[in-house]
Amino acid sequence: QVQLVESGGGLVQAGNSLRLSCAASGLTFSSYAMGWFRQAPGRESESVAAIGGSGMWTAGRTYYADSVKGRFTISRDNAKNTVYLQMNSLKPEDTAIYYCAARQDSWPSPRSDEYPYWGQGTQVTVSS
Repeated sequence: QVQLVESGGGLVQAGNSLRLSCAASGLTFSSYAMGWFRQAPGRESESVAAIGGSGMWTAGRTYYADSVKGRFTISRDNAKNTVYLQMNSLKPEDTAIYYCAARQDSWPSPRSDEYPYWGQGTQVTVSS
């Protein structure tokens, strides 16, 4: 079965960086679109970034929420079945549980309801 395992979360001061990783198994990783989502206490789940799977129109295609553009970078290593989220210039409002998600379609959708596979989440806390 599909398994997604996030790592790399933690407590950092505002302005610093973190890199999240999501190791995937049980799927043909390179063809799947991968996404990062987050949920803060008392707030709705938010799409953070997504990256396309292999395909003429989707390979390398990315999506970013306006709130993280220019600060976060999503990337993938298909040889390692891993997707990354590099988070720079972190702000207290980035504090949330970050989830990795996968969808068999290669299009990097920002919609959480289009991702059937989810990891358990990793906590990111940014102090001011």
